[in-house]
Amino acid sequence: MILIHGDESSPRLAPGDPGFDEDMGAWFAYNQSLIEGGHWVSGANLAPTSSATTLRLTSGQAPEIVDGPFAETKEQFGGYYLISAENLDEAIELAKKLPMDSGSLEIRPVAFRPDAG
Repeated sequence: MILIHGDESSPRLAPGDPGFDEDMGAWFAYNQSLIEGGHWVSGANLAPTSSATTLRLTSGQAPEIVDGPFAETKEQFGGYYLISAENLDEAIELAKKLPMDSGSLEIRPVAFRPDAG
C-alpha cells in the first residue's frame, strides 16, 4: 500500500483553476499506468482531516469520539493506492512515478490473514 501524505495547508488546485486539468491528467495517467501494468487494486483521495472523526480506544472503557485526526502533524494522510507488486523494489519504483512534487509516500505491506485464502 502506498500511503500519501502531504501538507493540507498548501494551496491546492480546484476545478476551473488554471493548471487543474493538467494536474489531474497526470494523476489519471498514473492510475492508467497502474491498471495497464496489472498493479492497480484500489486507490482514493481522502477528504481533509477537518472532516475526520477519531475513536480513541482504551481497554475496558467506552471509545472516546473526537473530531479531527488522531495526531497533529505537519503532513496529513491524504490518499492511498493499494497496488500489487512483486516486492518492495517494484513498489518503490511504482511510488516514484506518482505525480507529486512534495509530501511523502509511505509504502507498507498489507497484512493478509493466512487463513483467508
